[in-house]
Amino acid sequence: MTPHPPPSAPARERRPDESMTLLVETMERPLDPGYAQAARERAAGTRGPRRAVTSVWVALLAVVLGFGTAVAARALNAPEPSALAARTLLEDEIASRQAEADALTARVDALDDEVDALGAQALSEEEPALLASLEADGVLSGSVAVSGPGLVVTLRDASGFDDAQMSSDSRVQDDDLQIVVNSLWASGAEAVAVNGRRLTALSAIRTAGDAILVDLQPLSSPYRVVAIGDPGSLKADFTRSVAGGYLVTLTNYGIQSSVVGQSSLEVPADASLRLYHAVPVDSPTAAPEESSTTPSARNDEEQGSGR
Repeated sequence: MTPHPPPSAPARERRPDESMTLLVETMERPLDPGYAQAARERAAGTRGPRRAVTSVWVALLAVVLGFGTAVAARALNAPEPSALAARTLLEDEIASRQAEADALTARVDALDDEVDALGAQALSEEEPALLASLEADGVLSGSVAVSGPGLVVTLRDASGFDDAQMSSDSRVQDDDLQIVVNSLWASGAEAVAVNGRRLTALSAIRTAGDAILVDLQPLSSPYRVVAIGDPGSLKADFTRSVAGGYLVTLTNYGIQSSVVGQSSLEVPADASLRLYHAVPVDSPTAAPEESSTTPSARNDEEQGSGR
């Protein structure tokens, strides 16, 4: 006969929140037992008054801790002499290198002007037709400055808004400038610049955050687009172009624009253009060799999309 197994003890019932003992203790007994006992004694009137010696020690300890904190904060905020010397040295080095770079840039500009003057003098005597062709090509490529009558198109962001409240539709965007510039080219402009930045076949108008970049240079509102050409025909063709109706549409977003003809305007040359290959006039023409100094091609595709 098989003996029956002894009866097992009844299983202890588990609390639903047994796995959260720390949280339960915090919620049910937030005070330390010592603090709770002191509070009960104070409420019952059985806790004796604080002794004067204890109050003095507490005040003294507070003064010492405050003084130590003040001394430590002052020591941390005081710059080290070595750090000050290193910073001064770096500032002097930066100023010296900047002055040297400015002097070299001025020398390069002076040599460029001298070379251009000598070249123009030599060609004016021997090849005047070639000189005229080079000047015309310089206007098209943007390597020379251009002055004359033309048209000024100005675009401004919507006013009356803070930077935090202004939406992107109330700001002039890169595609707005692209449409204006492309319409000016199509209307017969000989040279175009945006806020003093000359536009060439390699120029790009892009956006980065809230800023508009022209050839990687950030511009800000108002945007002044200068186009050299006959003001009358240029303004008439520009008004009939896509940009004419587009500027009217921008007024729905609070963007202000104006188109004004002027008798005297100046468009600077593109300083980024450099001569990478040349041969003497009396030598046989040779094809330029590929060089690692050739600048990388820039993405010059400019598509104007509506809002």
